[in-house]
Amino acid sequence: MDELVSYLSGIDPVLAALYAGLFTWGVTAAGAALVYLFKDVNKKLLNGMLGFTGGVMVAASFWSLLSPAIEMSEGSGFSKVAPAAIGFVLGALFIFGLDKLMPHLHINFKQSEGPKSSLQRTTLLTIAIALHNIPEGLAVGVLFGGVAAGVPEASIGGAVLLAMGIGLQNFPEGIAVSMPLRRMGLSRWKSFTYGQLSAIVEPVFAVLGAMAVGFFMPVLPYALSFAAGAMIFVVIEEVIPETQQEQHSDIPILGFVIGFVIMMMLDVALS
Repeated sequence: MDELVSYLSGIDPVLAALYAGLFTWGVTAAGAALVYLFKDVNKKLLNGMLGFTGGVMVAASFWSLLSPAIEMSEGSGFSKVAPAAIGFVLGALFIFGLDKLMPHLHINFKQSEGPKSSLQRTTLLTIAIALHNIPEGLAVGVLFGGVAAGVPEASIGGAVLLAMGIGLQNFPEGIAVSMPLRRMGLSRWKSFTYGQLSAIVEPVFAVLGAMAVGFFMPVLPYALSFAAGAMIFVVIEEVIPETQQEQHSDIPILGFVIGFVIMMMLDVALS
């Protein structure tokens, strides 16, 4: 960990953000690649992993994004927390708007949203996961951009840890996309391809996020909280409901608690 932080500290922040985004995409691909080994995965195990994903995302949203956004804001009282509040609401509204404007299929393959479309269900599902991965890429990029701008609250260790946390929760997402496609009769190659494509937006938006901070330094608190609001919206709208579709709903809840605690401890101890 120390060697990785030291290495990333010495390179261009945009390049570091690209590496981090490629890492989070790669972990998604690793999860999707399990389709080559298994045709199905235990539903209770997958729900537990998705619950873990939700816990990691919620913890990262506060400890890695909202808390630094509040700390770096000027003023006191309501004026100090206002940028984080505004950014948080805008981030949630951003994903809400994308959900209404872009045709996509939820991860349960049953509920569709957005305009009617003639696209295949597999394409609609990939679009859905890709839309929900945008804030994750932005979050990583914005933190690396903050480090480059010399913001004390944005540390390279925190940026690396956030990328690791997002990568960790991307693994079950890759499984959750590729396995159902395989059960529907798609080849292993197609199932894997659609699964890994769902996270290809992350390195793109990581780079965009890092570049944006360099040009618009005053908006950094808004940008961090924007990513947090978008991530929380995804957890509540997509991840948690999916885990409650079956029996044994207590398993994903325990997974959520474990994911939250692990991410919180890592963020506080290592940042």
